[in-house]
Amino acid sequence: MQQIVLDTETTGLEPQQGHRIIEIGCVELQNRRPTGRHFHYYLQPDREIDEGAAAVHGITAAFLADKPRFSDVAEEFLAFVRGAELVIHNAPFDLGFLDAELARLDREHVSMRELCPIVDSLALARQMHPGQRNSLDALCKRYAVNNEHRELHGALLDAQILAEVYLAMTGGQTSLLPDSQSDTVRRAAAKRTDAVVRHLDRDRSPLRVIRADDDECERHTAVLDAIAKASDQGCRWRQS
Repeated sequence: MQQIVLDTETTGLEPQQGHRIIEIGCVELQNRRPTGRHFHYYLQPDREIDEGAAAVHGITAAFLADKPRFSDVAEEFLAFVRGAELVIHNAPFDLGFLDAELARLDREHVSMRELCPIVDSLALARQMHPGQRNSLDALCKRYAVNNEHRELHGALLDAQILAEVYLAMTGGQTSLLPDSQSDTVRRAAAKRTDAVVRHLDRDRSPLRVIRADDDECERHTAVLDAIAKASDQGCRWRQS
């Protein structure tokens, strides 16, 4: 299964106001493993960059002056992503900008949702962690993904980080190391684990089991009822 983890940086927040993509970054996963292939360009937007946006990504108009335009890389981008499942954090934002860029091309307009199935990792995180912060930084902290090198937003860097977060969220392989390195890391971890394992005495007395009384069960049920009422997704404890 081919997946493309995608992120963009833009001149502002609203494509309807003429804001444009100024950086696009994609990394490829094949059967939940990185292939090493990526797509990355900085883009000349032919317009000013909002101060608020520049404060987030640090990209300047002077830096973009000699960069290609979206129309120059559109065919290469579409060939890279076509048919793959796109993983995007807050997908409506990036898809809105991509669709606006495609609409500017001198060709029959095609939306990204027509080209690729979409996974919104933000929507997925909100289902898994209702009522919690689910920004990319918050998910990095929750899933122990190192993002210390992320001082400013960057499309390719954020796509690489999101790939690790997505793999951790969905419960599969989480390392972006090649297979050979991953095997080495796993063997080293196994040795460390063997060194610290303490085997319990088979003749030890059984553990004491303390069961909830009727009053505690009623209070627990009341809490679950409150969670189910407050969440659009219901109470996940009762769904398991």
